[in-house]
Amino acid sequence: MSRRILTILLILLACLIVSCIAISFISQRGGHTNPPVTAEPQWDSPRTRELFFRACADCHSNETVWPWYSNVPPVSLLIQNDTLEGRAKFNVSEWGRPENEGGEAAELLQNGEMPPRMFLLMHSSARLNDSEKQELLKGLIATFGGEGGEGGEEGEND
Repeated sequence: MSRRILTILLILLACLIVSCIAISFISQRGGHTNPPVTAEPQWDSPRTRELFFRACADCHSNETVWPWYSNVPPVSLLIQNDTLEGRAKFNVSEWGRPENEGGEAAELLQNGEMPPRMFLLMHSSARLNDSEKQELLKGLIATFGGEGGEGGEEGEND
């Protein structure tokens, strides 16, 4: 390998290291927070809440469990963005917010869109077997309404 190519590779490696360090500082800004729980929906049963918190709450509540790898750039930035996006769309810890509707939750679970495959790869405890998935599906419909049922979207527990 020529000296010139080696110099270019070392410069590229240094740029990569500096970029990773910069990303780690940017990704930690304002992330890894769990805002206070202001209200929860009126769950149809403790079991529905338990299954929801096992499979969905890391992205759809203010009670996120931040794993060790959520501190490693650039993964930290991806996890932080996914969590903030999930909370913005549907957050059971801020129940009563006008844009916070649970009616779509059962449909997304039934269609296999939630939880996302990438999340399940990293969170084995979030994997539900078929009977647990059916339990959660029925519980989401009973709690939030949606496909096949009317739920208690207005209910809140302070």
